[in-house]
Amino acid sequence: MSQISPFLWFEKGAEEAAKFYVSLLPDSRVERVTTLPLDTPSGPEGSVKVVEFTLAGRSWMAMDAARGDTFNLSVSFVIACETQAEIDRLWNSILLNGGKELQCGWIQDCWGLSWQIVPAGFEEMMCSKDTAAARRFAQAMMKMVKFDKAALERAFKGA
Repeated sequence: MSQISPFLWFEKGAEEAAKFYVSLLPDSRVERVTTLPLDTPSGPEGSVKVVEFTLAGRSWMAMDAARGDTFNLSVSFVIACETQAEIDRLWNSILLNGGKELQCGWIQDCWGLSWQIVPAGFEEMMCSKDTAAARRFAQAMMKMVKFDKAALERAFKGA
């Protein structure tokens, strides 16, 4: 069966980013760091690193090759959290490591990669067939930066 996994191209700091990401989530580890032993369009011999890592049980790869390409908001990664404590821990870890708060549960790490830190059940509430509940949820969500899981659930229930 074919598999698909994210491949992230960092201008610099791929190995450091991978080490940071694996520190955040269980079932995560850096598998291998390879330095390319030849000149490439991405940099001279020894300057390009490929990092293979597992993040929450899924394979990822990253490359450290200065070319001026940067991440933007058109791609983000969603982490669904069971508890407010988990939302707070992930959010604060990214923020304290040079991250930048955005809106509606989005945060950008110091490398410019965007993450959405959401409560578990987020999709079900957002896409509920109960349009009044989904509307209340969306209205509450739009007023938040970091999500308050209990407040979102109260809004959804109309409480």
